[in-house]
Parts: sequence; structure tokens; C-alpha cells
Amino acid sequence: MLRIKLKVIAKAKKEEVKKLSGDLYRVKVCAPPEKGKANKRVIDLLSEEFDVKRQYIKITSGVTSNFKTVEIEV
Repeated sequence: MLRIKLKVIAKAKKEEVKKLSGDLYRVKVCAPPEKGKANKRVIDLLSEEFDVKRQYIKITSGVTSNFKTVEIEV
């Protein structure tokens, strides 16, 4: 299991996943931070980045925050 920390930027103009250092990543999503839309898109992007199915990615803390901890089953 891989545990990473995220700094999420919602309503960005361009979507990207960028490794900042060690286990810290910055994720930019176009979706707004309402009704879980940004979180869903974060999971979609991480799924593509780490080449795993969406169901293997879980936000373990920070669901309503810009700073999140995510577990990925690899």
C-alpha cells in the first residue's frame, strides 16, 4: 500500500499531477470543490497517474480540505 499526501487546487485552468517531494504531490483539477466533484476528479487523475483502478484509491483524511492523505493499493 502506498500512502501519499496531496495539496489539491480545485477550479484550476489545467489538470495535472506533480510530485513535489518524497510523498507529497500537487494535484490540480478543473472541478469545483462542491458535492465531492473535485475529490472524484482527484481520484480519476491519480488512477491514471499510478495506473490503478479507481476502487484501489481512498482518501483517508482531508475529504473537505485542500490537504489530503490518500492510500493507493498497488
